Amino acid sequence: MRGVTSLDNHLYVLHGNKSEEQIEVYDVDSFSFLRYITVPGLVQAVDIVACEHYCCAYVSNASQQSVHKVTTKGKSTQWPVNDGPTCLSVTAIYSVLVTFRKVHKIKEFTTDGLLLCEVVLQENVPSPWHTVQLSSGELVVCHGSMANPDCVCLTDADGSVVKSYGGPKGISTQYMNTPSHMAVDSNKFVFVVDRNNYRVLLLSATLAYVHEVVSREQLEWKPYRISLDVKRRRLYVAVNEQIKAGDYTAGRVIVVSV
Repeated sequence: MRGVTSLDNHLYVLHGNKSEEQIEVYDVDSFSFLRYITVPGLVQAVDIVACEHYCCAYVSNASQQSVHKVTTKGKSTQWPVNDGPTCLSVTAIYSVLVTFRKVHKIKEFTTDGLLLCEVVLQENVPSPWHTVQLSSGELVVCHGSMANPDCVCLTDADGSVVKSYGGPKGISTQYMNTPSHMAVDSNKFVFVVDRNNYRVLLLSATLAYVHEVVSREQLEWKPYRISLDVKRRRLYVAVNEQIKAGDYTAGRVIVVSV
């Protein structure tokens, strides 16, 4: 399972064991399957995020170093980002934030792929997975790797760290193991996928631990991506059944009331 997002009355799912070029579309209330959207050239999709303003979804394509824009009617366009993208988010002004893990950068694009700005993260924010911009312009970034601390940090618009949560890998409430995706609500509370601990955490606006939103027992499988449906007060969690490192046999979406 590569990603999940909602738009209007539909749920859009990137499902890794289907064709790389297909997005699955479901009814958001009955969860019944509706159709596929084919995205030509989509290979090694990493994440998907929806934009209500432009009535579209964006999909990051790691192998082609690009982002696909897909409308609700199935029309798609593709634009280059010049580095290998990881996760995506949409800002308050409806631009697209793309996180680049290997080069430690965040790039902001218009809906048509025009580069607006680029932020180079400091050395104390290594291997970033996902970035969300707050209305204040500050950035919430989750980062970490085998050799680096696993944290969620708040940075200013230039990428300098203001505060952070986490540290060495761990399973207690003070630590995480591969925080890889986030969702931020209207109160700036942060939902975090703690991937290798098989859980989703909630952090306050000051990045203090609040509680475990979804536990290992509830998920059963490894969480990968999340999407917050503010209107319906739901959290969609894309999970994968893993039999060994990097080998996933099945995926599904867990729906949680929040």
